[in-house]
Amino acid sequence: MMTKPEDFAKTGFNFALFFANTAFDGIERLALLNLAAARSIFEASIGNISTLLGAKDVQSFVSLQKSISAPSLEKGMEYSRNVIAIASETKDKIAKEVEVHVADTNAKVSGMVEKALASAPAGSEVAVAAVKTAIKTANEAYEGLNKAAKQAAEVAEASVSAATQATLKAANVVAAPKAVAPKAVAKKAA
Repeated sequence: MMTKPEDFAKTGFNFALFFANTAFDGIERLALLNLAAARSIFEASIGNISTLLGAKDVQSFVSLQKSISAPSLEKGMEYSRNVIAIASETKDKIAKEVEVHVADTNAKVSGMVEKALASAPAGSEVAVAAVKTAIKTANEAYEGLNKAAKQAAEVAEASVSAATQATLKAANVVAAPKAVAPKAVAKKAA
């Protein structure tokens, strides 16, 4: 199989097209998520305002406000999880295609180099070995960088997940003592 420069150009163009389509798909999904979130927030705000306006005293107002805040926090966390999922899926699609593209290009370049080296003049064994070593080293460097990038992405996703859980836990801990506080204030006043 003879590889022509046009083949490299076509492959590059197809990869750029894939990248653009995948990025636009992710952006479209984020836009739809943002519109849905904005609508949900608007509808919830209207309902919350009318609920709070129905409070008869300060204690019922505080109680209503606490009951309203928990679902809002959950919706915010769900929104964050959806954003992370969209970004992660988009990243995974692009990373997979990059791996395929790099492997294909490496195979084509290696084939071309092998053919060129096969017709090298006698006495050029040292140069042939140097070229082969350089190609091998470049491939190993790419694999190392790819592995490091995957590990970094996994660590980032784990950190976001841990932060999400910590936020939910902290919100529940903060909400619980406040529920006791109005009773304590009422007892002190009596």
